[in-house]
Amino acid sequence: QAAAQTFLMKAFVVAIFLMAIILVTQFNSFYSAFLILSAVIMSTVGVMLGLLVTNQPFGIVMSGIGVIALAGIVVNNNIVLIDTYDRLKTVSATPLEAILRTGAQRLRPVMLTTVTTILGLMPMVLGVNLDFTTREVLVGAPSTQWWTQLSTAIAFGLTFATVLTLVVTPSALMLQA
Repeated sequence: QAAAQTFLMKAFVVAIFLMAIILVTQFNSFYSAFLILSAVIMSTVGVMLGLLVTNQPFGIVMSGIGVIALAGIVVNNNIVLIDTYDRLKTVSATPLEAILRTGAQRLRPVMLTTVTTILGLMPMVLGVNLDFTTREVLVGAPSTQWWTQLSTAIAFGLTFATVLTLVVTPSALMLQA
């Protein structure tokens, strides 16, 4: 476990560093890159809350992989939002108008990503196994226990991160303007 923890921490730090380099070159702004990456870090609070609510331990391997997978989704949602804002602020009269138009245009894609991902993960979060050969629905089957921490980390983290994306990110963009 110690070796897995060390590896996953290094992988997470390298992934964040590479994302930061790509985001700075993409947006030509340290602030936008910092805003996106801070959402990734803050989304881990949602992971911890989800594991507390479901009374699961933080498994180094599966929860850690869930946090890394969650980072990709959170980055994508924030990139979509900030890119749209950057495009709209050039044609809008005020930064507030650009933020409001960005929120209106990007609410649906962010919510669709979140809802479909969470609904797709719910059988694993709840420990439900569908056996198509015998046509049985099993709850708590041994095959589901392996994936429960990973899916719980992603589902709860994404729920928390979506609130961050739709509320905190536009607020932070307004502070920049």
